[in-house]
Amino acid sequence: MKTLLKIFEWATLRIERGAKEKNHPLYKPYSNAIIAKEPTSLEEEIKEIRRSGSNRDLDSASEFEMSDIFYFARRGVESIMDDEVTKRFSAEELESWNLLTRSNNNFHYISLRLTVLWGLGLLIRYGFLLPLRVTLAFTGVGLLVFLTCLVGLLPNGRLKNFLSEKVHLMCYRICVRALTAIITYHDSENKPKNGGICVANHTSPIDVIILASDGCYAMVGQIHGGLMGVIQRSMVKACPHVWFERSEVKDRHLVAKRLSDHVEDKSKLPILIFPEGTCINNTSVMMFKKGSFEIGATVYPVAIKYDPRFGDAFWNSSKFGMVNYLLRMMSSWAIVCSVWYLPPMSREEGEDAVQFANRVKAAIARQGGLVDLLWDGGLKRGKVKDTFKEEQQKLYSKILISTHVVTMGDAMQVSS
Repeated sequence: MKTLLKIFEWATLRIERGAKEKNHPLYKPYSNAIIAKEPTSLEEEIKEIRRSGSNRDLDSASEFEMSDIFYFARRGVESIMDDEVTKRFSAEELESWNLLTRSNNNFHYISLRLTVLWGLGLLIRYGFLLPLRVTLAFTGVGLLVFLTCLVGLLPNGRLKNFLSEKVHLMCYRICVRALTAIITYHDSENKPKNGGICVANHTSPIDVIILASDGCYAMVGQIHGGLMGVIQRSMVKACPHVWFERSEVKDRHLVAKRLSDHVEDKSKLPILIFPEGTCINNTSVMMFKKGSFEIGATVYPVAIKYDPRFGDAFWNSSKFGMVNYLLRMMSSWAIVCSVWYLPPMSREEGEDAVQFANRVKAAIARQGGLVDLLWDGGLKRGKVKDTFKEEQQKLYSKILISTHVVTMGDAMQVSS
């Protein structure tokens, strides 16, 4: 497999070099941003528009001018063009082709040599690697269900905990092999310990397998039906996980109490949580939900960074179902990623849950080389909150009120 990856790196390097030549078919100029300008306040921009659109002195302007509309119209167009949120929910764009047609929507014939190389890769991926990986995946999941059910028959104690840990590690590592995941773990001395909470950035459902193949965790999530439900019920027999009914998920106090009870027992495994609540395309970290930071337990941050050249690990749930996504993963070259275990962090005196969550998020983004964004990942499926719109309305109303006060003051001085 390492030999194949070496050949793959050589091919992508040749493509990338060609893409930088102006006469090459793949050449395209690159710009770092769509709109570049100095940051200014709403009041300054409104005043500038009023100056350029009116011959009257600014101080004698009326409370409202029709030209003010242009500011909001322009900001709306700029937000659409330079949207830093929506693009986090689509696959990361590559600067060079990685010999997967799914990563190049503008794919066209380049050369006979590359076409032959792509054909050989297609044959290897779908004719050899995919059947082998599917077999390993069924083996890993089957063993996980069967062996955890057997371990669950044992009485609680050291033997059961020991066997449960070995079974989980073995089965997760088989599942990792099913993805041909090449993982590099850094700073293992900071690995999460019992009684703590492990928080990580979230790119894909396979994040769980990536982390669980290097250590055991207590999972948190909603109870599902079908095959996922069977796996959940078998896992909880071997070791305590925190599963919630659909009706319980929205009860924040119940969720917090269940998590708090778990971390207070130092004999139980650390809880694994992805505070973003949704999958982001591994270019940034979005807002962490504060719930897991209100408990008061020690937090163990983990940064996960995938190499998109070998396979895109991001799960666009609005575009692909779980089965379709896993098949795409298993038909990729490999899943290459790095995992960093950061030093444990605790809530400081005078720090609220939101501030603590932002501090942990910033540490993960800095270590993983990701963009730290304040936006809520829930915008992937929801609308912008009214509070954001009201904030802009309040800022504009302050400008109108201040203008009115200045006008009234001038009138009083003239009359006196």
